[in-house]
Amino acid sequence: MWKTVAMAACAAMLSLNSMVFAAATDSKPPEPTQVAAMLQHTQGAVFPVGTYNARNTAHFTGDSYVAPLTDGRVPVVNVTFVHGAHTYWHMHHHTSQTLLAVSGKGYYQIEGQAPQVLLPGHSVTIPAGVRHWHGAAPGYMFQHIAVMEPVQGAWTEWFEPVDNQLFCSLS
Repeated sequence: MWKTVAMAACAAMLSLNSMVFAAATDSKPPEPTQVAAMLQHTQGAVFPVGTYNARNTAHFTGDSYVAPLTDGRVPVVNVTFVHGAHTYWHMHHHTSQTLLAVSGKGYYQIEGQAPQVLLPGHSVTIPAGVRHWHGAAPGYMFQHIAVMEPVQGAWTEWFEPVDNQLFCSLS
């Protein structure tokens, strides 16, 4: 019974978020300072929130922010996911991706495997050529550092959104 109620609540939340997003397409996303304030329940942002991730709005649900942490050969980026935002299914060709959870609560899932929780201090390396998704847990803020070795010819292929019923079943 509680799972049915929880799934209905999650579906309603996603529906409401979609309506708010659709109604607010002309409005700007929250300012980075507002996002940092939202992270207070996670003991704040350890790394800068950065700037709105406008480049990936077609491949992410909800709002996300990116903050480059290096300017060297290997890009290291802090990604902030706002209230349940997460990526679509995707694959990095010719390079792996390492995720280091730094605040909040998130998940990642490799295709064919069960979703795995990401909490501060957790890390995972997604091998090259493996379909996966990652981001905040439903209703949570989440930050992770993403590290990908720059390899000539590497690129990201984007697929469909994560199934809403699956996502809503995560706690």
